[in-house]
Amino acid sequence: MKRLVVVYNPRSSKQALIREQVLSELGGLRGYLVGKYEVKKASLEQNARDLAGILIDGDLVLATGGDGTVTMTLNAVIQSKKMVTLSGLAYGNFNDLGSILGVPGGVKEVVRKYEADEIKSVYPLEVRIDEKHWRYALGYVTVGMLAASTMVFEEPKVREKLKTGKTGRFFSLWALKNWYFKHRCKQILPDFELNGQKMTGMTDYLAVNGPRVGGVMKGGDWYLEVGKFGSGTKRLRRLFGLLRFMFRSMTKGIPLSETEGDVLEFEEPAEVIIQGEGEFVRVRGQKIEVKKRGEVRMVG
Repeated sequence: MKRLVVVYNPRSSKQALIREQVLSELGGLRGYLVGKYEVKKASLEQNARDLAGILIDGDLVLATGGDGTVTMTLNAVIQSKKMVTLSGLAYGNFNDLGSILGVPGGVKEVVRKYEADEIKSVYPLEVRIDEKHWRYALGYVTVGMLAASTMVFEEPKVREKLKTGKTGRFFSLWALKNWYFKHRCKQILPDFELNGQKMTGMTDYLAVNGPRVGGVMKGGDWYLEVGKFGSGTKRLRRLFGLLRFMFRSMTKGIPLSETEGDVLEFEEPAEVIIQGEGEFVRVRGQKIEVKKRGEVRMVG
């Protein structure tokens, strides 16, 4: 019998909808042994290891939730080293990965597409810090100020407001504005070399693999490419520069150059904030490498 593994976060702001529209539908599936994985109150990496440990060849894995849940599931699928297929139902606040993985129509449509062999391959980014694997990301990775600004969405007041939809989005943008004016002068990356070229006074490095970043900025369809993605460095400490960057990114797309891999090397070990799909951490290292590695089967 085929297995369907549904991944969801019981603490998600959309957990009531997930229970109503997804979990309640599972009992009606025929021909599938259905399992559920509840995201634990642990790190993304620990959840990915735990989920990877229960996957077997032939599984259909359905990530139900926001970008954090999808990213964790993606990492688990790759780390499992099993022949499994990934799909997603978007129930997040920004759903950047929903534009890649999301299947309109719910669980039954995911299963229909899977049984009709509507499968394609996607190629995620891998980030290594000082030669050690850190994380896979299907949509994007940033280092610096934009990564640091995502901590706003961890504030209880902002998370609660985001449940209200458009009103919450407006509130979160207001919170981001306040964060920017308070922290922008501190958000300059230490000098580094990018593929051997000296970079000074930068606030951000971006590696973009998918069509959306932060819900509003336009990327591209590099996730379908075996070895290429878009990347760039930015100086966004000045308000005019930030506004110009945001306007350009929301209309024509983020200004990026196509690359087959990037290496950021600081003059000495540095503490920076890095994030993939909105999930940020503070790390200390001297070398950050971003490159395409791995292939994932995806319903789509």
